[in-house]
Amino acid sequence: MTKRTQLVTLFFLFVIGINFLNSEEFRFKYSEGDSYRILSTVQENVIVNGYFDHYAEIVNRISVDVTSVNGESAEHSATFMTSENSTGYSNRQFSWGEEYESRFTRDSLGRYTISDIYFMPVVRDVPIFPKNDIQIGDTWTAEGHEAHDMRRTFGLDAPFKVPFSARYTYTGTVQKDEKELHVIDVQYNLYYTSPKPQDITLADYPAVTMGYSHQTVYWDNNRGAIDHYNEDFRIIVETARGNVFEFEGIAQAEITEFTSPAADKLADVQHTIEQLGLENTQVRADEDGLTISIENIQFLPDSAVLMESEKQKIRQIATILKQFPDNDLLISGHTALAGTEAARQELSEQRAQSVATYLMELGVKDAYHIFTQGFGATRPVAPNTTEEGKARNRRVEITIMDR
Repeated sequence: MTKRTQLVTLFFLFVIGINFLNSEEFRFKYSEGDSYRILSTVQENVIVNGYFDHYAEIVNRISVDVTSVNGESAEHSATFMTSENSTGYSNRQFSWGEEYESRFTRDSLGRYTISDIYFMPVVRDVPIFPKNDIQIGDTWTAEGHEAHDMRRTFGLDAPFKVPFSARYTYTGTVQKDEKELHVIDVQYNLYYTSPKPQDITLADYPAVTMGYSHQTVYWDNNRGAIDHYNEDFRIIVETARGNVFEFEGIAQAEITEFTSPAADKLADVQHTIEQLGLENTQVRADEDGLTISIENIQFLPDSAVLMESEKQKIRQIATILKQFPDNDLLISGHTALAGTEAARQELSEQRAQSVATYLMELGVKDAYHIFTQGFGATRPVAPNTTEEGKARNRRVEITIMDR
């Protein structure tokens, strides 16, 4: 071997070594007992038959537990909650919406195994990683599908699945909160002609689905999990009867691990409430997390306008809530047994919203991390036969959520 050949060979081996050092293996990592939350927000325009129908802001809140790990795969138990704000007003809290339960297996490369009895998640098999190591600039493709719940719209009993082939590009790294995140560009187009359904009684059904999705995934390779992602999308559904539904918008999502449940802080929060001297205020641990119950909460008569004395109490409670920056809040309104059922329900919802709005004004949470519910008089904690009992039932509960 000549000296020149030796130099060329050494240079080639040096370049190969550099590329090897810069290559990465991306894998989902699971441990039994892991618990995490995904919060995705969607802002979209809905167009029907060529005319603007409405603007919608949608929050999807997903709580996930890893129930078992078997080799390279893990069983997941998840609860999906979807809430929609179509009012067009920004910075308005979201009501706690419809819940979906789901059970699925996901392997280390990202591939799902899930029964057709489950309608969530919608986008499946994204991202999918190659078996080999990859370097910045590498691309690969993998099959996936979207699964849509068309039960109400078209009466379809099973998820409506639209297949796609996604193209991935590993574009490099960024720093966020002292973490190195790997950036993966994901793009896929949709064009799917549905087979004619066997149920000939259906008045209409989706015949052709078209569109695209462009996602930027920020991957934490130390955790073996997605940190967050952004997406822009457009989906067009043409039905057999010629109706056209178009959805166009943007989405983003954040993933948060739960390492210290709020329920574990019961004694600390109880002690703080006693120190602050908060009257008619109790705290309990329950299946959702840690719930602070404010009984006999005072509003202006027959309204949802908080009295100043109650605002002072909520300001004090806000100091507790700020100690849980990673936990969402659920605000529940309750009334005594007075008036009509419809009036009680509406008033309980409005009062929960009033407390949530005030907490947002205090900077405790933003609109995407605080939710409201109203229960009317359906969940009394005392008999409604006495004034004392009615006062206890007129309450607002603030749950620091663990799931």
